[in-house]
Amino acid sequence: MKNTLTLKVVLCVVGGLLLPFLPQAQQSISITSPNRFVALTTTLATNSTIQYRVSYKNNTFIEPSSLGFSLSRPKLTLSQFSIVSVDSSTTDETWQPVWGEVSRIRNHYKALSLLLKDKSGVLVKVHFRVFNEGVGFRYEFPKQENLTHFVVADELTQFNLAGDYKAFWIPGDYDTNEYLYNTTKLSEVNAVAAAAKETDIALKSVIGPNAVQTPLMLKTPQGLYINLHEAALVNYPVMHLMLDKKTFTLTSHLVPDAVGNKAYLQTPFQTPWRTINVSDKATDILASKLILNLNEPSKITDVSWIKPQKFIGMWWEMHVGKATWEKAGGKHGANTANVKTYIDFAAKHGFDGVLVEGWNEGWEDWFGNWKENVFDFITPYPDYNLEELTAYARQKGVRIIMHHETSGSATNYERWMDKAYKYMNDHQINTVKTGYVGKIIPRGEHHDGQWMVNHYQRVAEKAAEYKIMVEAHEPAHPTGLHRTYPNWLANEAARGNEFNNAPKLGLVPEHETILPFTRLMGGPMDYTPGFFHFQLNQYDATRTTRVKTTLAKQLALYVTMYSPLQMAGDFPENFNKHLDAFQFIKDVPVDWDDTQILEAEPGDYITIARREKGKPNWFLGAISDENRRTTALPLNFLEEGATYQATIYRDGENADWQTNPAAYTIEKMTVTNKTTLNLRLAKGGGCAVSFRKI
Repeated sequence: MKNTLTLKVVLCVVGGLLLPFLPQAQQSISITSPNRFVALTTTLATNSTIQYRVSYKNNTFIEPSSLGFSLSRPKLTLSQFSIVSVDSSTTDETWQPVWGEVSRIRNHYKALSLLLKDKSGVLVKVHFRVFNEGVGFRYEFPKQENLTHFVVADELTQFNLAGDYKAFWIPGDYDTNEYLYNTTKLSEVNAVAAAAKETDIALKSVIGPNAVQTPLMLKTPQGLYINLHEAALVNYPVMHLMLDKKTFTLTSHLVPDAVGNKAYLQTPFQTPWRTINVSDKATDILASKLILNLNEPSKITDVSWIKPQKFIGMWWEMHVGKATWEKAGGKHGANTANVKTYIDFAAKHGFDGVLVEGWNEGWEDWFGNWKENVFDFITPYPDYNLEELTAYARQKGVRIIMHHETSGSATNYERWMDKAYKYMNDHQINTVKTGYVGKIIPRGEHHDGQWMVNHYQRVAEKAAEYKIMVEAHEPAHPTGLHRTYPNWLANEAARGNEFNNAPKLGLVPEHETILPFTRLMGGPMDYTPGFFHFQLNQYDATRTTRVKTTLAKQLALYVTMYSPLQMAGDFPENFNKHLDAFQFIKDVPVDWDDTQILEAEPGDYITIARREKGKPNWFLGAISDENRRTTALPLNFLEEGATYQATIYRDGENADWQTNPAAYTIEKMTVTNKTTLNLRLAKGGGCAVSFRKI
């Protein structure tokens, strides 16, 4: 269904848009969301700057904030405007994602577009869309005589916050987003000090003490939840935010290239959307599809080969000291016999794939050398018989998942992509995990710069030509492009579960209650849940690292941390000790028809229920931070009049992430949508429930 109303105004008042035509006076235009909760006002101020202001239920949370650009070629500052024309429209349509948290998404907004003319004569359009859950806006540089090729020095977008809000933030950094989250007032942000504590991160390029990353989650003292991010990041660098602690103004800070420029562009061009999610309910932030709606529809016409999947990996062995990626040293994990044990386990338990890391030559000197030609992506180690393994896997209904670590050498990977993807096709491998550990080549470029943003997109496009699905580790933060490229299943782009083995800070119990409000706003994360062994000294007695959750919380993460590509992180011998709990990982789907956010508070707790794709079964995950928690959950999301068998995987009575993480209880009960489920979550705990319709 699509219903669109379009209205055009040229320097006058039409259809409820207020635009006083007084050149010497301030000119303002206001529009509201379809439900009238969100109001956007744009103003051409008396000093000729263009500003916007946003309120929710008549409470202003973004004060007048300026828009504009600084160009280095031609050398111009675009900030002194006159309004040439105004367009407005209303759109209400519904579309179906290839895969996702819901089967249908409503795209309902009111739009406002301003055609502006800078004093230099350059034309710039600003497009606003106001949804029930917030605002998106972007710049457009139309084709014009006064501007063709141009270089961006800075984007001057501001978010002038109305107060010293509580913030969930990580330091602004050009090369990594693998930080722990800090929870402070904006006035207490110190990104340099926070980054200095992070000795487990191999490569850091910290911007400064007042720089933070998006998605940025905020909460006002009045209980308003705000999320700032971006959508449709294409041919443009990542936007970080610089904080002015005196005014609580956040100003966009684009990632530079090797010579300090931000973006090389040609008209016509549209920037990514700047996104503002807002609600007085935390659950609405998690339920929002604003960022997806601001991305373009799928560019892949035949999507029949794109399949969400569940897999295990010959991966965690290397993190805990059982094996190594490199063949030298005698502990090489990716050998034919060992990988067959993973294939056998995957086939026995109905998994789709087996990820194998360390299979190809080059791991002996791959890290830290800023070396361009590291891997060729087609040469296995001699003890890894890929032909034998892929045939063995096919016989058992399982596929090998390819691993392409680039060591940051994107130039080398681009030279090899065609050969590497043909090699995958020849072996009937249809999914690849890419990695970008270390300094980027081209030297001087950053993980979050325009060149690398374009590289990640080129990988998705090239992989689609070979009908290959992609997940990327160490990329720029996601911005909803999985709608446009649905073969781009997931990304890491945050501190994942592998950091349980980081010797200094590792993970903390609240981490998983923050990530859905921050990193996952832009798209699915390969978080790699599913650890059943908690003290990580199993193969190295000197290790003091540990998993800081209960076992029941590890199960619940399969529901609360959405991804169409879910890994069971531990290895078979640890799963075999708890096969009754492992049953939930076997049962939980990776594609959904419906999602209900039942309760949530960033940094404290999240409870989510999801309905299986094409089936009446529901699955629920509830997680807590470092505190114990009890909750009563009405099961009114279940079908009216139907009866379900609920299998509840909960923390044991004495469970505690520190003292007794593996304590869990499994129980069954019959429920309906009139039932209230009473749950008790341990410290760092959780609960997972499957509801099968009887």
